[in-house]
Amino acid sequence: MSHTTPEASGLDPAMLRDQLFDLWNQKDLQMLHLAALQGFSKLSEPLEALLTILESCPGKQKGRSHTLGHHILMEFQTWIKEHPQVNLSSVSEQQAVALQRRALNLLTDTQPNFVDSLINIYQLNSLDPAILRLHITGLHALSCYKEAATLGIKLNLQEELNMEEMCVPLIVQDKMSVAVSFVSGYSHLEERLVKLLDSWCHPSFCVEELNSQFPRLNLTKQRMEQIQPKMLTKHVLRLMEKFKIDKGLCPNALHKRRLDSLRFLMYKRFVEKGMTEENWIDHVQYVVADDLELQIHLVEMLVKYSCLRKASQWSLRYNIPRNRLPCGVWETQQSLPRALQQISLSDTAETEEWELAQSHCGKFYQVPLTKYKVHFVDTPEALERCQSILLKEGVVVGVDMEWQPTFGCISTQQVALIQLAVSDQVFLIDLCARRFCEHPETIRFIRSLFSQQSVLKLGYGMAGDLKCLLATWPQLQEDPLKMEGMLDLLSIHKKIQHSALSRTQNGPKEVLVGEDCAEKGLSLLVQQVLGRPLDKTEQMSNWEKRPLRISQIRYAVADAYCLLEVYSVLSRNPASFGLPDDLRSISSSQSEMSRDKKLKEKKDKQTKQTLEKELAQAEGRVILTCGQPFQTLRSQVAEGRCLSLDCSEKARDQAVRVLKHFNIQPTPSDIFSRCQACNSDQYVAVPRDDMVGMLKKKGLLPDQDNTDLMHQEEEKHDDILTPKLPRYALQCRWASLSGLDPDTLTFPGGAPIQLHTVPPTLLPRIPLFYVCTRCGKVFWEGSHFGRVLSMFQEVLHISDEDNESAAVPITAAQQN
Repeated sequence: MSHTTPEASGLDPAMLRDQLFDLWNQKDLQMLHLAALQGFSKLSEPLEALLTILESCPGKQKGRSHTLGHHILMEFQTWIKEHPQVNLSSVSEQQAVALQRRALNLLTDTQPNFVDSLINIYQLNSLDPAILRLHITGLHALSCYKEAATLGIKLNLQEELNMEEMCVPLIVQDKMSVAVSFVSGYSHLEERLVKLLDSWCHPSFCVEELNSQFPRLNLTKQRMEQIQPKMLTKHVLRLMEKFKIDKGLCPNALHKRRLDSLRFLMYKRFVEKGMTEENWIDHVQYVVADDLELQIHLVEMLVKYSCLRKASQWSLRYNIPRNRLPCGVWETQQSLPRALQQISLSDTAETEEWELAQSHCGKFYQVPLTKYKVHFVDTPEALERCQSILLKEGVVVGVDMEWQPTFGCISTQQVALIQLAVSDQVFLIDLCARRFCEHPETIRFIRSLFSQQSVLKLGYGMAGDLKCLLATWPQLQEDPLKMEGMLDLLSIHKKIQHSALSRTQNGPKEVLVGEDCAEKGLSLLVQQVLGRPLDKTEQMSNWEKRPLRISQIRYAVADAYCLLEVYSVLSRNPASFGLPDDLRSISSSQSEMSRDKKLKEKKDKQTKQTLEKELAQAEGRVILTCGQPFQTLRSQVAEGRCLSLDCSEKARDQAVRVLKHFNIQPTPSDIFSRCQACNSDQYVAVPRDDMVGMLKKKGLLPDQDNTDLMHQEEEKHDDILTPKLPRYALQCRWASLSGLDPDTLTFPGGAPIQLHTVPPTLLPRIPLFYVCTRCGKVFWEGSHFGRVLSMFQEVLHISDEDNESAAVPITAAQQN
């Protein structure tokens, strides 16, 4: 290839373009490469000729990697490196500006290589900013919002452009990442963007304001979802931390998040009843803080939940003005004796016992250690003793961490307590102890523990723990923490679920082990492996408050120690749980499984939408949906046959909305009267002995003798040895168990019983199971019924009799 300077006449750019176009059509990229390099050397004015070629190339406006223009530009970029003399300084200033303007007109795309190459070759950063700004605003006027913003970033023109005009259309079109890139690095622009988003979180914000300011945006319902308060609040709080912006500049988003947190706390305490009074009070004070409007909301919510005395106590605590008090609160205040005007908390830290009542022990997993085997580590001396036991070769350590819940007001929390369990004792590393967290020995111990390959560390969902660990010690990010000898039991739990699914073939849609179960996460794994779930009452405690209560310590110890016992059981007989002999080999294959699962979920979602549409059309059903699917499905079914719900509401509130919309008046006997999986109302009742026989037949009962355990449980519960049907039995159709094929354990319609979903540990406590005859899903009586009753009291017709047991004895016909 000749590198000589071309003669004045040179090669006609049109001829070179046609030659390259022919080679492109022939898909001969090798010859195109050679012809381009040779052709560029024969051009008299390469910079001008390149623009002429690109301007007349098919798809020049696209700049994508699959277009001829993109290939020619990339070849020129390669060629010009060997010909540094070809640059703008070789032509007059007037010619240079003319070339730059032409190059600028080709920048209508966001393909990085294409844009960067033109900017570099024609030195567009040196062009008059006014000309550049005019071009970008022109793109913006053509609704090329992303292209305009990207070009502004490439040319460093953010300060020359109107931030609101550039970013608002991007946000509405769900291109928040581009808007964030546009302001990144410019602190005043970062602040303006966050303040703008926060202003949209104000209750009085009206979307019509955007319509008048940006009439070309065409704010459809789908686009308006991008500026809903819940979505915006998430963005504001994330960017506030990313850009290190003062919280005082984001009052609306913080207020919205705290109000949502307050609603959540009310639900946990008064509906789900899953939080102690002491924990609830701690969190309410943190969430409400000194915000008068939130304090008033708290009092209003307490009145709603029929807690007039509590509402009065809290209103006195915050000294809420009389004219802002809900009806009845002022009068209740006046009637309260002085002793009841204050919110009182019994100090249980001093009076709690380590040993629990037998009834509680029968329900939940218990750590087989006395309180003397639990050691607080809050001094260098105590840490030295801890290290001498934990950092030995071959030691297995259960690892868990606790931190103060912030309900999303702060995204990264700092660890307050680290629990480290070995076979005969548990160490609680107290990071709230004065100066202990910053002590060099503490950080050195953490590095040694997590990097030592010979010490096996067991955890469950350790990604969250490690994130908080890095937030606690920033130096672990600067000098990254080495992670060796780790085993996350979450990966093993997923494998157990996956293996259970695989055991039943050729059946209907399966459900995961524990799906629709009251337990989840580690508590579910502990229930499946050890027989009883964890008591999670203290999970949402104030872990930074000292001294910790006995119940908190008991919870923290159990969360770490149970990992050792679960690992021990799984290691002894991995095959019975569908696991390989080497449990440590599971983690490496999880990323591939996760990727396949996401692809399957996407495909299943598309299939589900199609089936929903067809079913609604064929049977005249109503589709319940929210978000983007509503726009698609509504146009494909009859008017009024697709109802959109607010996905920011809790599931319970959505359900209430549906019941009221259709004027449905359910009673307690309707609850669970239909199968949650297929909507059938026909079941068979399967007594425990029959269920045991079926599980053994299918090889789903672990190879251990459960006989003694079952007898012990039966002796404890003599009152339930005569199985009874649930209170909703009268609403169901009950089939005979004789219709089940004894060999295949399938119903006449072909559905097999989903035996893999029955945890063997349930058998001693559950006398009767209920199986859907259409899909084979297995149900049993738990605490769900009572929870549902309390959740839906306002729409259920409940009498005093409904709160009594309304079970119906099984007839002989139903058993046989």
